[in-house]
Amino acid sequence: MTSRPDSSRPPRVDAGARSQPRSTPEAPRGTVWLYGHHAIAAALANPQRRLRRLLLTEEAETAIAARMPKPWPIPVERTERARIDHLLGRDAVHQGAALLADPLASPSLVQVLERPGPVLVLDQVADPRNVGAILRSAAVFGAAAVITQERNAPEETGALAKAASGALETVPLLRAVNIARTLIALKAAGCWCIGLDAGGTPLSGSALAERRVVIVLGSEGEGLRRLTRDTCDEIAGIHMPGVRAAALDSLNVSAAATVALYELARKP
Repeated sequence: MTSRPDSSRPPRVDAGARSQPRSTPEAPRGTVWLYGHHAIAAALANPQRRLRRLLLTEEAETAIAARMPKPWPIPVERTERARIDHLLGRDAVHQGAALLADPLASPSLVQVLERPGPVLVLDQVADPRNVGAILRSAAVFGAAAVITQERNAPEETGALAKAASGALETVPLLRAVNIARTLIALKAAGCWCIGLDAGGTPLSGSALAERRVVIVLGSEGEGLRRLTRDTCDEIAGIHMPGVRAAALDSLNVSAAATVALYELARKP
């Protein structure tokens, strides 16, 4: 299946080992506001995450405590929802919870390969909600890591962490300078790199049972870039028996990632 749509941990290190994220105007330089119950509960449980401030409504504190029992590594600042609206903007679905933290450091490729499971490589996937959803699926299906490009990919933001629903804290997110060179390094380490595209042979988990697989997904709308495609060992698609019209020949990139991971998990 194509990666064209329509529209996760290394040792805890202080921010600065990777690019500083764009955040809300109120966030101090080098920090990011995380929000939402799942994202904040997971960050509180992550010893690699450096925490700065925790703002919660009474209801949010109760909900997060049910997921992550106290004591917490940072004191709570009790506040009202309106204050968090002001900090994050009214469009942020924060559920009455905001956590100011340093961004996580990017792991090395060596650290990624020490973890079991497939690897996902995102070739200029730009929507933070897609990246977050892919991290969530990666956590569910036991992927080793998600790799994005250092440029032309979203930085760590509250929206990405919210979409990841806690998986940002458990699935390493590596930011690579050059995707093609990273694929070459993965191949040299014994991985089999599969570019996902509708025109490829259907992906078969059983046929890949003995391989360490890397799934490569292209950007929203454009799909895989030529050099990325040429660097892959093969191009594969997702079998879609329900497709009857050209307008339905692709899945959203996060949905494609989920189906591909499920197919790999089916191998004997």
